[in-house]
Amino acid sequence: MSAVHLILDGATAHVVLDNPAKLNAFTPDMLAQLEAHCATLERSPDIRAVILRSESTRAFCAGADIKAWAGLSPFDFARAWVREGHRIFDRLARLSKPTIAVIHAPAFGGGLELAACCDIRVMAPGATLALPEAQVGIVPGWSGTQRLARLIPEPVLKEMALFGRRIDAARAHGLGFVAEVADDPLATALGIAGGLSHASPRAVEVAKYQIHAAVGEDRAAMIEALGGGMIGASQDKAEGVQAFAEKRKPEFPGA
Repeated sequence: MSAVHLILDGATAHVVLDNPAKLNAFTPDMLAQLEAHCATLERSPDIRAVILRSESTRAFCAGADIKAWAGLSPFDFARAWVREGHRIFDRLARLSKPTIAVIHAPAFGGGLELAACCDIRVMAPGATLALPEAQVGIVPGWSGTQRLARLIPEPVLKEMALFGRRIDAARAHGLGFVAEVADDPLATALGIAGGLSHASPRAVEVAKYQIHAAVGEDRAAMIEALGGGMIGASQDKAEGVQAFAEKRKPEFPGA
């Protein structure tokens, strides 16, 4: 049974966490479902924005299901759990479409790392953020010490990862990690997503690539994607493809 749903609503897609019994703590099946939805979204040209949210009123996401990894060998924990989760979260972070996380309740550990994968975040006043991994004898593994280090000042990140301190919505907003604090964060996120209806989808996509290249989010792929888009629109590319099909030497116009 799916615990990560994909709901398409016009030009907006909702990725919905729905594992309330475990406060949306991620299992291997949930990771696989998230990856499958990311693949679907990349193949959905009509989708303009993606909203990541929780169905549960008690939590955005409590992180990773301890029962899913507690019995793994050190090798399997590193390879099959940490690296695999990191790879799938990267897939979300690198979606070509704008993403918004709706944090209406606690986002801890992997839940905070998941929210950090989105382009912006909207948070309810009573929600909190935390990295409690050290309290169960592990360290953040799904970009909590890497991507979050680009989004949160180093001393604050150390407060959370080393000392277990929680961050409330007001402080997260003051740090720039959260775009808005709202009593109804979903409605606010939908309003933000609606603004994309007046923007060029391709311009938005390219702007996201440019920003990611600047901050180091999959820089190599972003630079090559930008270059590929530029050359793909050229007459040289059209001539090269046509010449190949016609089995002749190309005569590039240089345009």
